[in-house]
Amino acid sequence: MSEIRAATVLPARRETVTLHTADGLDLVGELALPADRDPVATLIFLHPLPTHGGMMDSHLLRKAANRLPALADLAVLRFNTRGTTSEQGRSQGEFGEGQAERLDVAAAIAWCQAAGLPRLWLVGWSFGTELALMWGADPAVEGAVLLSPALHRAGDADLGTWAASGKPLLILVPELDDYLRPDEARRRFARVPQAELIAVDRAKHLWVGEPYVRIVLNEIVRRVNPPAAPLPTEWKD
Repeated sequence: MSEIRAATVLPARRETVTLHTADGLDLVGELALPADRDPVATLIFLHPLPTHGGMMDSHLLRKAANRLPALADLAVLRFNTRGTTSEQGRSQGEFGEGQAERLDVAAAIAWCQAAGLPRLWLVGWSFGTELALMWGADPAVEGAVLLSPALHRAGDADLGTWAASGKPLLILVPELDDYLRPDEARRRFARVPQAELIAVDRAKHLWVGEPYVRIVLNEIVRRVNPPAAPLPTEWKD
């Protein structure tokens, strides 16, 4: 048995994918699937702000893709929104301030549907939470997980849309977040009756540190595939 560490990459079927938007752009992505069985649900990750270094290879997204197919039977799709560059490559287009990215979110959902992937959940981090709230209440989406929501671009009307949809919303708010802390987050998200908000002690906006990564991944799995929670901290080689 080996301890699962920050750099651990567990077995999975991984493939580079290209998402096609309605306005003619190609977006770089990767799908990770369980190595020897079908997934029970699908996570579509929406990354942090690309103008501040956010991308599909941001650490939480990368670690989710490296672990969750093996540990929780989940499919993980991550991709670079328009104009975003990472080690995986650059997506076409230019940053759209969260507005043009509605087509990126739609392209990811449509791609997953066409691939026959089950039970689609959006997982947004920081800027990605804005995209999930503004553009993610799609009939094909079962629910969403928000990590470090800032509520800069998304507003009360978007929260109202999620409330009306009845879709589950799990919100993880760091105690020491730079933008939105738990007390204010509880007030803002109160208009979404089905929302579950978890304040994470001593965590910061970027979730740096393996203890916080494990909290995030465990809470995602608890909501999306409860029988697989809590996640193991060791892997049989």
